[in-house]
Amino acid sequence: MGFLLLCAGATFAQQGKAAKEPIAILELGAAPSVGFTQHSFSMSPTMAVEVTPIENWLELELGTTPTFEHRSTEWDTDLLFKKPWTLSKTVEVMFGVGPVWIHSRENGATANFAGGEAALDFMFWPSAKRRFGWYLEPAYQYNFGGGRDQSFSVSVGLLIPVRR
Repeated sequence: MGFLLLCAGATFAQQGKAAKEPIAILELGAAPSVGFTQHSFSMSPTMAVEVTPIENWLELELGTTPTFEHRSTEWDTDLLFKKPWTLSKTVEVMFGVGPVWIHSRENGATANFAGGEAALDFMFWPSAKRRFGWYLEPAYQYNFGGGRDQSFSVSVGLLIPVRR
């Protein structure tokens, strides 16, 4: 995560961005999820950091979602490459895809799997100054190992800009 923040800071410095532009945006929220293969439902906290290395073309989001259930724990960590579209001064939409690393522990056995994720990210800012906001992010995830699990989630939460 630190590497992404440094890259974003260097990119903004090179482009001569004003000090009011955030170097990153923190996303803190909740992620209800439905697993299609195992017919499971979970509610998990989620957090991510998003940076913009190429204005209007590329946003990078690094996030993690821990799921705690009876006798099992799973950590999903993703890196999404997103294309942003600004609809107005207060609304943005992004489409992103990327890899997911899934670390699970169930009944004392630990396993790691790779997966893929596709997501839509809707960002809503109450004012054009963008001091805080909220987001809604529906996502589809496919696990390449361990039963080829598929899931759908809808993350919702707060947007907190990180400024210099």
